[in-house]
Amino acid sequence: KNDSDTYTCDIGDAQSRAKLVVQELPVLFKQELQNEEAKEGKQIKLTCELSKPDTPVKWMKGDTVLYASEKYEFKQHGTVAELIIRDVKSIDS
Repeated sequence: KNDSDTYTCDIGDAQSRAKLVVQELPVLFKQELQNEEAKEGKQIKLTCELSKPDTPVKWMKGDTVLYASEKYEFKQHGTVAELIIRDVKSIDS
């Protein structure tokens, strides 16, 4: 996408210009989240893989956006996004 711009070719006094517009491919899931079970008080990791590296993700529980805290930790390595939930309780289901 950042290659989109106007390009020129100069030969002496003559010049040719062209505009390049790069259409980004949509980000897709290469691997979706999987259902998990955990014992109360344990830690669980939810993982998904995206088609593009370092794509920003938003983690949600139902309709509630999650934020990093002592309870929730987010990690992202290239195309892999992880949510770590610590000290799981029944309300985390």
